[in-house]
Amino acid sequence: MDHVLKLQYSLDALFGTGVSKYLPKNVEFTFSRKTGRIRTVSHNGKLLCTLRIDGSLAISTHFAQILLKSKTFKENCIEINKDAVPFVMEGRSVFCKHVVWCGKTVRIAADTPVLFKNKVIAVGRAILSGEMISDFNRGVAIKVRDSLKSRNDEMKS
Repeated sequence: MDHVLKLQYSLDALFGTGVSKYLPKNVEFTFSRKTGRIRTVSHNGKLLCTLRIDGSLAISTHFAQILLKSKTFKENCIEINKDAVPFVMEGRSVFCKHVVWCGKTVRIAADTPVLFKNKVIAVGRAILSGEMISDFNRGVAIKVRDSLKSRNDEMKS
């Protein structure tokens, strides 16, 4: 199977139909020497995602920002309030009480981008589903895996 096609199918399956059309052209793949499977996907030297063994994708904050152009993809995101931004940008977890808006398709253990003013500031693993995050007012909602530690000045404007 064509590697780009496989990646497009994975994106559509994980984040919703039509999200794959925002995949940049001319992506580069790195493969495992032992198994020959796709290991990472990058574009212009920037990492887009890593393919996990279970078939899911570990997307980067850069790739999440690109995919955010899709309305379908935005339903997989959560938005947080201003108070939590500095902590989340450091890589700390997102708590339910800091969630302002939550997409309908946020699922447990799925990669979930964390937004502030329509900018992706972190990507993490959802501990609770979208409905549960809305209902609870305490506890961890997203365990952050990748965040924007270096671009602090850009968020202040």
